[in-house]
Amino acid sequence: MNRISQLISNFGLQPHPEGGYFKETYRSDGLIPKISLPSHYPGNRNYATAIYFLLTSDTFSAFHRIKQDEIWHFYEGSPIKLHVISETGAYTEQLIGTNFSAGEVPQFVVPGNHWFAAETVEPNSYSFVGCTVSPGFDFADFVMADGTGLAAQFPDLGDVIGRLTR
Repeated sequence: MNRISQLISNFGLQPHPEGGYFKETYRSDGLIPKISLPSHYPGNRNYATAIYFLLTSDTFSAFHRIKQDEIWHFYEGSPIKLHVISETGAYTEQLIGTNFSAGEVPQFVVPGNHWFAAETVEPNSYSFVGCTVSPGFDFADFVMADGTGLAAQFPDLGDVIGRLTR
């Protein structure tokens, strides 16, 4: 069994709508009431959630956004390249991994409401990471990018948007 199959099996990972595989590993019992959250949250949210996320070099995590900040944590495999577009269209890339002298970081925070996509850097490889979200993740807060619409909003980023949307 290769390492990718082993990780999928050992951790019970399932396909994720944005690409790759995931499993929720933590959802706090405590809830933040809607009244205490910004108005763009349609209901209560858990304090925090966490997932395992596995991405392989034959696919990508498509541009999407959530309302919350999302912290990425590197575990093993190839570094992952995270592409981030701010609400104003500022584009940045961040390598998440363990080669610190090459500018990689083991953790990285994507601010809420920023579009982001990810890809495994090394060919024929995988990236095994974790993601922590607070307030906790809810699919009501998840928006998958429409490539045409996002490219129209940020035309100077059309190449990367076209490559990392479905």
